[in-house]
Amino acid sequence: MAALKKSTELLESVYSVVALLFILLACVGLCDAAAAVDVYRLIQYDMSGSPFGSRFAALNHHAASLSFPPGADLSRTVLIIPLRELNITFVREYITQKKPLGGLLFLLPEVLSFKHGGNMQVHEKEKMKKLLAELERLLVHSNIACPVYFAFENDDIDTVLADIKKNDAMGQPATATTGGYKLVIPTAEPKKVVSPTITNIQGWLSGLKADGDANQLPTIAIVASYDTFGAAPALSVGSDSNGSGIVALLEIARLFSLLYSNPKTRGRYNLLFGLTSGGPYNYNGTQKWLRSFDQRLRESIDYAICLNSIGSWDNELWIHVSKPPENAYIKQIFEGFSNVAEELDLKVGLKHKKINISNPRVAWEHEQFSRLRVTAATLSELPVAPELFEGTGSLFDGRQYVNETAIIRGVKLVAESLARHIYGHQGKNVQIFADESILAVNPAYIRSWLDLLSQTPRVAPFLSKNDPFVMALKKELADHADEVNVQHENLEGIFTFYDSTKARLNIHQVASVTFDLLLLLVLGSYLIVLFCFLVITTRGVDELISLFRRPPSRKVKTA
Repeated sequence: MAALKKSTELLESVYSVVALLFILLACVGLCDAAAAVDVYRLIQYDMSGSPFGSRFAALNHHAASLSFPPGADLSRTVLIIPLRELNITFVREYITQKKPLGGLLFLLPEVLSFKHGGNMQVHEKEKMKKLLAELERLLVHSNIACPVYFAFENDDIDTVLADIKKNDAMGQPATATTGGYKLVIPTAEPKKVVSPTITNIQGWLSGLKADGDANQLPTIAIVASYDTFGAAPALSVGSDSNGSGIVALLEIARLFSLLYSNPKTRGRYNLLFGLTSGGPYNYNGTQKWLRSFDQRLRESIDYAICLNSIGSWDNELWIHVSKPPENAYIKQIFEGFSNVAEELDLKVGLKHKKINISNPRVAWEHEQFSRLRVTAATLSELPVAPELFEGTGSLFDGRQYVNETAIIRGVKLVAESLARHIYGHQGKNVQIFADESILAVNPAYIRSWLDLLSQTPRVAPFLSKNDPFVMALKKELADHADEVNVQHENLEGIFTFYDSTKARLNIHQVASVTFDLLLLLVLGSYLIVLFCFLVITTRGVDELISLFRRPPSRKVKTA
């Protein structure tokens, strides 16, 4: 019994040492957290079944800079690329040739963050805008088989990057053997967004009917699409496209609600305000909204003015139409805007683009009206229509790129032109919305809404029916309209979207495998010596030797 007790005690000692070794092995893998930052994933979507964007989200690789040694294996490496150092040719080569790459992390200047704000020099703005436009065009229209993220520069990540550059320049890139920095994003793989919804918000201001007049009043529609699309959905705020259009529509609704609140100044036109969704996807929401109209309402629309990107122009805006310029209604619209523009010392140009009914691509919002034979035009600073997914809330389309004065002038132009048409003052130099009057454009109102829009990503598939922003738009329009209706529809078409748009990146400083093995060897040796010492001092040398002696076989025991 005593021998059995001794053996049990010795086995317990052995188990304790083994447990300590396992704990040691676990500790060896630990590393110091160098920084943690918010990152924004490149959009992932399918178009007609073809995959585009970043197809993965989880990340667990070592980091490197553009100073990595030639010929280095980057299949398990994340390249950190500050926008100021971007080599677009290098990135295009890796993406188009599908070279193995662990991941990409693009660092944007902090001044572009809607949380930070700030101003940039004009030449720096334009350089940044051109570079980001080229980068987004490449990323959005490519199928990239690795995680791609964006982050904003800060002191922590700048310190880490400086250290990485130093190691890369010395020919010591981060690997499992050499150690370095490891980037970790422990997130689940993206899932399809099931039945994404789009929400249209409609406001109605009733005109004044004459006594005994049974005819329906004519209607003028003012429309703006409010959702965005960009390389990083969580950063796609679209301050100009189409935040400026939304702000202008709300201010025009506010101005006319003041006029229409008094029966003496209420016009003999109904005003229809539409905040539509699905703009980047061929104005899918506008199409559904128009098809929900009954024939009587659709036929009552005299014309529609769509507002798109009017926040960063200097002295000229464009009226885009689908009907020929010789058309009587188009001539009337253009002349009305031209007369007011001349008084405001602005220029207005006319651009005609015939639509192709068989082509599913809808470049301008007014084209959805034209397809239903409703006279419409789009007012924009853009001389030509942007390509698909371009100019709809890009990374560079932030608060810094929008001029409040441009929006104020645009509101004056539209409001005065509509008012003169409604009240029959065409060709007369009459300012209804004169400065310093009760009907003057309110710069503070425009600024507050522009600030809100410049902090609110609005990519439709990631906006719920009851999203706080959608509810805020509805409430604001309700304050200026007699009646507000909301329409919820599924986003249909050729697009499929995936979630996981934002994550938390942990940057760890890890030791090399050589260091880990050496540490393990030293600590393991220490534990063995400690164990031997304890056995000898408590039970003697013979007991220690017996632990390693081979036990007698069964045959010997039987004999």
